Amino acid sequence: MNLDKSLTGFQLSKLHTFEVAARHESFSLAAKELCLTPSAVSHQINLLEKELNIKLFLRLHRKVELTAEGKHIFWALQSSLGHLNTEIKAIQNQTLSGPLTIYARPSITQNWLVPKLSDFIQRYPFIELSILTGNENVNLQREGIDLALYFDNQPCPQLNYQYLMDEHILPVCSPEYAEKFNLVDNWQNLNQCTLLHDSHAWCNKTGTGEWDSWAAHFNINIDTPSALYFNRSDLASIAAKNNLGVTMGRKRLVEKAIKNGELIAPFPDQFLLCEQHYYITSLKDRHWPKIEAFSLWLKNQTISHD
Repeated sequence: MNLDKSLTGFQLSKLHTFEVAARHESFSLAAKELCLTPSAVSHQINLLEKELNIKLFLRLHRKVELTAEGKHIFWALQSSLGHLNTEIKAIQNQTLSGPLTIYARPSITQNWLVPKLSDFIQRYPFIELSILTGNENVNLQREGIDLALYFDNQPCPQLNYQYLMDEHILPVCSPEYAEKFNLVDNWQNLNQCTLLHDSHAWCNKTGTGEWDSWAAHFNINIDTPSALYFNRSDLASIAAKNNLGVTMGRKRLVEKAIKNGELIAPFPDQFLLCEQHYYITSLKDRHWPKIEAFSLWLKNQTISHD
């Protein structure tokens, strides 16, 4: 074989067979995937080894193993296929159509994002949305996520970052609970109440960060032995609606419940601007029109809201 020659189409076909066999380290499993016989797979590998003048597999008793050279070829092939798939995906996503995967915190998703999505779907009917939720900052590329909506104060520097909106917190509870403990404008009566906490709201080991910050800002002394903890702000709000106590509500997430009378803010003027804010992140090489369209749509929702 002339090593100065480029790979031919016939060899590329055999390289596909090699990639499958190397991935399984089995000619028989490769044969099943390729709808060939094991002998046909073996024959193509033999021809490829002769043409490349490289031994790719060690034929052992009832199994095959990649040689050191075979491992190098397999790695290079997978890397090339990965780059090719990335380019193909980038080309496919140059239009406002196809799948778009969004990851967001559960509370903002349920109380703010999902109620607004019908507007986006009407504007971009060919974009297929998938909404995932969680409290962790995930690896966007590994999890196949195109855009994430976080609530934090430390964006990842390895990602594209766009500010979305601020947030304020203030105590809220059901009207019945406020009446029972005579809470309106009487913060001292909080000491008789059960405090509801979002233990994942801020980086605070005790899980009481929101209440602690609010009380410190307004120089309020709260000493109550009764508390309930949740790992989501919306769950604490649901508990408050069901007369379980007073929660530190995020203004943007509880305002609808306040307007419809499910919740009341007994101290309406005592709201605190959070150090954290909502922001949008995406991978730095993802400048796809549909990602930019969703980001712009999110920002427009905050403008219309404010």
